[in-house]
Amino acid sequence: MTEPTVVRVVPMVDYLVLGDAPRLVANACDGCGALYLDRRNGCGRCSGRAFSKQVLGTRGTVVSFTVVHRAAPGVPAPFTSAVVALDGGGVVKANVVDPDGSPRVGVDCGTEVELVTYAVATDGEGTEAVGFGFTPVRAGVGA
Repeated sequence: MTEPTVVRVVPMVDYLVLGDAPRLVANACDGCGALYLDRRNGCGRCSGRAFSKQVLGTRGTVVSFTVVHRAAPGVPAPFTSAVVALDGGGVVKANVVDPDGSPRVGVDCGTEVELVTYAVATDGEGTEAVGFGFTPVRAGVGA
């Protein structure tokens, strides 16, 4: 069986913006600066109702993680799920992956990581879904 031809590429989540330099974009409360990755009608911190888009950093630090050993059928396990504090502000939960998107096990709190995107799946109509994760920054590379 041949792989479907990719006709269109779409992000798995609304806050992932694809392109030459993929980024995460948050909704920032105009009143207090709280950052949200989902759609908001009101700020949970100050009750403000006005929001602006804010591009988040592509690097950060692992502040918490867990290794998941049991997953849904078809999902490779084990894998590492982490909370990443992004440089410049914002916190995101994501899997720790190798640069190609394959699961990675083994990370420590304090590990510097950077955003990577990867193809998750392609449907029969050629639409490729792209997800994101974070991969450890190698010493001396891109620093």
